[in-house]
Amino acid sequence: MDHRLIQPASRDQIVAIIRQRAERANRDLPAHLGQALFPAPAFIDFPGRDRAREADRPPVYRQAALAPEEEVKPRTERLAVVGSSLQYKGERGLPGLYIASLPLTVDKPYYEVEITKSEGSSGGGGPVIGLCSHRYPLDLLPGWTAESVGYHTGDGKLYKGRPRGQPFGPRCEAGDRVGCGVKFEVVAKNSGLHASMVPVFFTKNGKELGTQLIPCPPGGLFPAIGLQREPEEVVLSLDLRWAPEEDIAMSVDCGEEEWRRLHDIRLNGQMLEYVGRGKSLIDVGLAQAKTPLSTRSHYFEIEILDPGSSCYIAIGLARKDYPRNRHPGWNKGSIAYHADDGKVFMGSGVGDPFGPSCNKGDVMGCGVLFPRDFESKSDSEEEGELVVRLVENQGDTEEYETDSGEEEEWWRPDVKQGDKVQVYFTRNGKIIGKKEVLLPKGGFYPTVGMMSSQEKVRVELKPLSG
Repeated sequence: MDHRLIQPASRDQIVAIIRQRAERANRDLPAHLGQALFPAPAFIDFPGRDRAREADRPPVYRQAALAPEEEVKPRTERLAVVGSSLQYKGERGLPGLYIASLPLTVDKPYYEVEITKSEGSSGGGGPVIGLCSHRYPLDLLPGWTAESVGYHTGDGKLYKGRPRGQPFGPRCEAGDRVGCGVKFEVVAKNSGLHASMVPVFFTKNGKELGTQLIPCPPGGLFPAIGLQREPEEVVLSLDLRWAPEEDIAMSVDCGEEEWRRLHDIRLNGQMLEYVGRGKSLIDVGLAQAKTPLSTRSHYFEIEILDPGSSCYIAIGLARKDYPRNRHPGWNKGSIAYHADDGKVFMGSGVGDPFGPSCNKGDVMGCGVLFPRDFESKSDSEEEGELVVRLVENQGDTEEYETDSGEEEEWWRPDVKQGDKVQVYFTRNGKIIGKKEVLLPKGGFYPTVGMMSSQEKVRVELKPLSG
């Protein structure tokens, strides 16, 4: 073996090695990803790079440099545009892209495409419909980098500013009409929305699929269509009016800003839909409200729109940091009424008989009866473990540890326990039963759990406020 001394590499050698690896990584990626995933390190001297300028402004995403005359024209690449028809005409592996000349506005907030030819059923393909900035790069599908969103009709996933999608809606095929729009009226009515965020919705054959809050770039969001391979073809309609159905035309009074956590659950106005796998006990979808119940808002309800395959739906209360993949009631610091078997679960995987089971059309409710002299601390942002002491029929108390199994603050004698309240559950307006509990710091957060495919519920977080 040769034991020659290894000389340390110079800075120029290190830079050359990193440059080679970055270039090699880009060549190995699918061509339509371009530089989005592997930007070159900022300190490498690539030709034409202005290092001083880059140091002052960190690169976030790529934008196309447009000539002035192109600012007012539709932008296309690897597409044949025949009237309102868009046909893919490119190399395999590179997407065809169409970006409209004008953004969506209050007067024209919606557009649609009709899929005339699609290869999405064979896997990995299918038209993509969405919105993006006008300077969006033409070698990336809508939704694959910042300032864009795209619904992939081939697999039903939604891409929001990164090349990794999330389950969103059904797959689409030839003959389907797919639409995309912005709910400008919601922005005008809801002062709680951030100025740069707008609710974007998608439709299939006239029915709304869901709404997502999307960052709006300067200049607005432009209709964008991506085609991935031959013989994909769509017919574009930019001058359509969207007339939502009554049962889906919901304001965002119970919108995304009302929820602290949504895990494997899709939010559409007041509707929650389970989008997880639904194959095992770890596939629970959890929705937890942002604000705990208080004396001003002490009750909430859900209506079962679709029980799914098994109606594994639960309504209850849980601590702020409750595990996201556990049904409410299964773990310490929670209590819940389960629709499938009518049992109440109180910090344990074993439930107790409580009331009737529930199914499609049933309305399940959960509330707290606070004592008359109770001082609401609902606006407090105090952290701390939510630990429930359950008292049945004024009998012996049973205290539950938190999930960690370690000694928590609430075990210590110098930590004051919370006020005693009653948690009650209802079915179709009738009270099923009550459980007396101690309410510690942090409060009870409305929580909904779901675990089987196709489950849907409509939520009213403040049904008594009207």
